[in-house]
Amino acid sequence: MTFPDWVEAQIRAAEDAGAFENLPGKGKPIPGLGQPRDDMAWIANKLRSENVDISDVLPPSLALAREVERLPQRVARLHSEKQVRDLVDDLNKRIRRAHLAPQVGPPMKVGAVDVEPVLADWRAAQTAVRAARGVVQKPVPAPQPPRRRWLGLRRRRP
Repeated sequence: MTFPDWVEAQIRAAEDAGAFENLPGKGKPIPGLGQPRDDMAWIANKLRSENVDISDVLPPSLALAREVERLPQRVARLHSEKQVRDLVDDLNKRIRRAHLAPQVGPPMKVGAVDVEPVLADWRAAQTAVRAARGVVQKPVPAPQPPRRRWLGLRRRRP
């Protein structure tokens, strides 16, 4: 008996014993049976089934461009100016590193992000959120200059 015949005999014996009766998907078509089977399609399906974010596998130039594109949504979830500045500074450091690294993939077309316009948009959004919640923010008074004290000696009167 050859090996393929032996395997076939084992499968038939298992079928006769009912080993394949309660398998999930019995009687249903095999998913993706009529679709093309190349390596990239398999990788894309695997990434989809594992819920992997596509930006994790993009080349640096495309991943950074996507991150700059999504920056307003990320900034909107932050609660302080320091967090916004830190986020933009970190992004700019990675952009600078990508510009200095050897080119992998498409050309790098992303430049550094100016933090001031991002902060201005964040402040405007925060003001709108506070207004929508009914929180009235009192204007912060300008700090008063310190009072000058005379430290000189007084002249005595005779």
